Amino acid sequence: MTSPSDLIQGFHRFREQHFADEDALYKQLVQEGQTPKILVVACCDSRVDPALVLDSAPGDLFVIRNVANLVPPAESRSGGRHGTSAALEYGVRVLGVEHIIVLGHAHCGGIRSLLIGGGPREQATYINSWMRVAEDAQKKVLKEFPNAAIELQERACEQQAILSSLENLMTFEWISERVETGKLALHGWYFDIEHGQLLRYDATTHDFTAV
Repeated sequence: MTSPSDLIQGFHRFREQHFADEDALYKQLVQEGQTPKILVVACCDSRVDPALVLDSAPGDLFVIRNVANLVPPAESRSGGRHGTSAALEYGVRVLGVEHIIVLGHAHCGGIRSLLIGGGPREQATYINSWMRVAEDAQKKVLKEFPNAAIELQERACEQQAILSSLENLMTFEWISERVETGKLALHGWYFDIEHGQLLRYDATTHDFTAV
């Protein structure tokens, strides 16, 4: 089990192995600010670190992480807390990213709770409320695969939730306008933890294929 002490030791290794070698890069990032071209919406899952999975350097990615890598639809600014929407707005309107990747993954706990119900989902009202963002994906999968094994339903729902998030991205005017003018591109990716594969959604074939 990793402890806070392990993390402190890890920080010292980072200082010695990375920060010292890339001192110029960090100084540049401080002086010039961040200018990432790619925004990634990823899951909080501790097994799916976008920077690690995609082997990215500091400053390459603007990352938004939440339960089940969901994007809610555009809603009224009054009431509620819109952390994911605010981060999207900053990435698109302030940083001017050119790509948004919704990065889903296999064995997602949030999606499983949505499919099987009970347990933490019934007790943790924040999770319950948040996962309603993916209810359309859940309904579609259960309609198409009503008698399938839970493992197949989970994978299908994980991937369908990515597509739902891509649709929700287009409900933000400042995203849809940039997509329509070619200034911004949207992507749906799926990380298969078990097999170490990255799948990309192909709008032509309507399927996720390995890259």
